[in-house]
Amino acid sequence: MDSSSSPVWFITGCSTGFGRALAERVLARGWRVVATARDVAAIAPLAEAGEDRVLTLPLDVTRHDQVDAAVQATTARFGRIDVLVNNAGYGYQSSVEEGVDAEIRAQFEANVFGLFDLTRAVLPHMRQARSGHILNISSVAGFVGFPGSGYYAATKHAVEGWSDALASEVEPLGIKVTCVEPGPFRTDWAGRSLKQTQSRIADYAETAGARLRNTAEKSGTQVGDPVRAGDAMIALTQESKPPRHLVLGAWGVDAVEAKLRATLSEIETWRATSLATDFPADGA
Repeated sequence: MDSSSSPVWFITGCSTGFGRALAERVLARGWRVVATARDVAAIAPLAEAGEDRVLTLPLDVTRHDQVDAAVQATTARFGRIDVLVNNAGYGYQSSVEEGVDAEIRAQFEANVFGLFDLTRAVLPHMRQARSGHILNISSVAGFVGFPGSGYYAATKHAVEGWSDALASEVEPLGIKVTCVEPGPFRTDWAGRSLKQTQSRIADYAETAGARLRNTAEKSGTQVGDPVRAGDAMIALTQESKPPRHLVLGAWGVDAVEAKLRATLSEIETWRATSLATDFPADGA
């Protein structure tokens, strides 16, 4: 394929993990990539590997000026954006009670508001083209709130609900939306990128405290492969009707299925109570 007609992927958070692996896999296809990171020096090897097919840009998604500049530089260089991958973000763990306000707000700025801002900046270009695919890197935590990860789960639940609304708005315009929900993968999420507020309250030792310890102990040994995840994401963009959700990894699929089955069962159990809250059909 002539690189001048190949798809243009705009990927955030490319210094490590999913973003880096995905950028490398897209480049291996001969396609064009806009790779971004807060530290642009960290992604210099991508520019060397992809030559004229790669544009590396500094991007902190919490800075509106950098968001606008990155989108403008992309359209000036390549003329369009075919796939937006909102991957930038990080994990924060604490018990709900012991969460630190500044840490909570900073995570929402990166995982939620930065994602919103960048998508708003890209949408006019996709809307004009009447095509495009937005991949929001969510998490199994977008379905399940695990102990110790309440605030992280809240950011991913927010992205999931927002993506539902976005999908319904842009589907008639030829734009697709998919949330990708990984379980444990061998990325830097549980390593350098993870922020934690250690639980000091004894009552949470076996819930939030245990999960914080478990996360640290398993970092680097997760069974999820970021390269295979990248291939899966590329494959779904080739589908005419891609999924609204793509859960990654056996652990993730099991956890999400169990959560959804339990939720549906609970709704059915309480169905009569739920229906009884409407005004009676006869108006009495």
